[in-house]
Amino acid sequence: MKVVVIGATGTIGRAVADALAARHEVVRVARHGGDHTGDIEDAASLQAMFDAVAPFDAVVCCAGSASFKPLEQLGEDDFHVGLNSKLMGQVNVFRLGLPHVSDGGSITLTSGVLAFEPMPGGAAISPVNAALESFANAAALEVPRGVRVNVVSPPWVSETLQAMGQDPSHGMPAAQVARAYVEAVEGTGNGITLDARTFT
Repeated sequence: MKVVVIGATGTIGRAVADALAARHEVVRVARHGGDHTGDIEDAASLQAMFDAVAPFDAVVCCAGSASFKPLEQLGEDDFHVGLNSKLMGQVNVFRLGLPHVSDGGSITLTSGVLAFEPMPGGAAISPVNAALESFANAAALEVPRGVRVNVVSPPWVSETLQAMGQDPSHGMPAAQVARAYVEAVEGTGNGITLDARTFT
């Protein structure tokens, strides 16, 4: 299969692209670097990228920003970061990528464990993650041509925790998280959320 991985230079995206490349043709997309450039916060950028790399069999999005800070420090702009980037950015990946995905192909988005396991600092992220999972669940009922849409929910990633100066043993290595994305691309699930922690 030809798989487009968006966010392919990030910690999770790089691991996902590498895992898929073992059996598939992978097109690595990022805002900077990669085979092609694309920004999920810019619909025109996404459209141009999809037009350039089409046709393809699957899209995996590992990109999206959101604010993580104490509740009392969150302003309206902090909520808009996640809504505009991680939520609508990925919804636009779905909308603009769908016409180019081959029949029976797939689109995989990324939420996160904070959707239903909240923690202090995550008040602006939890609703965005939950919305993405709900979106995929509903969209799957109407997607044409046998195209599947799913979400992968990663936990904290070991490499990210280490970069933040925290104990990496409390996270999951990106290479293990990538297994859930491979299952989303190669499996048969539709409208579901795959908890990366179950792919150890």
